[in-house]
Amino acid sequence: MQSFQDEGIAVVLGATGGIGAALVDALKNPLNASAMTQVIALGRSTRPSFDLTDENSIMTCAQWVSQQGTPRLIIDATGMLHTSEHQPEKALSQIDPTQMLQSFAINAVGPALLMKHFLPLLPRTGKAVFASLSAKVGSIGDNELGGWYSYRASKAALNQLVKTAAVELKRRAPQAICVSLHPGTVDTKLSNPFSKTGLNVRPPQEAAMDLIQVIDQLKSDQTGGFFDYKGEAIPW
Repeated sequence: MQSFQDEGIAVVLGATGGIGAALVDALKNPLNASAMTQVIALGRSTRPSFDLTDENSIMTCAQWVSQQGTPRLIIDATGMLHTSEHQPEKALSQIDPTQMLQSFAINAVGPALLMKHFLPLLPRTGKAVFASLSAKVGSIGDNELGGWYSYRASKAALNQLVKTAAVELKRRAPQAICVSLHPGTVDTKLSNPFSKTGLNVRPPQEAAMDLIQVIDQLKSDQTGGFFDYKGEAIPW
């Protein structure tokens, strides 16, 4: 993380998930986080913990982080693709309002609350990054296959929330960056049922390193963007 010239704290939200845990491990490696004095892992089973559907828990975690120091890197690694009761829809006839509301609660509303409480913690000067893990299927321009209505729509909503938050953040902290990142298809519980032969399925450790490299290369004029794990822009 050579581009972060000022010391600060790195925070991973959703640190108990597959990619989140790998990001924590990678950031704790001194070779990757030379400017980070501490790596804080937060999730449903940490102390303190947060629940994306409970704003008070998110606010409590943000207040706790503010007492530890100044965060310069915050990664939102939360997200939901499916549950034991609901799988991604293949057709309009499979749309279930409960499933759709849950997808939006976890993939859009929850991350919006994370931005509400954690973005104000970023410093006003120097490079600082808030990166939210999105998904390429959230791209409207790239949608050629259809299906996965709830997941696609909720991730598209997340991208709009990130873009809008980036505009507001820039007014307070011109060098700060707020982006959506697509980690690719990663070997985790989230994507395992849908990993097919021919897809570039990568281990969480590799995905984490790719994401860290992209974050390290981000410039302030890229705030509000949507990028994949190679650093290439994804159409909205």
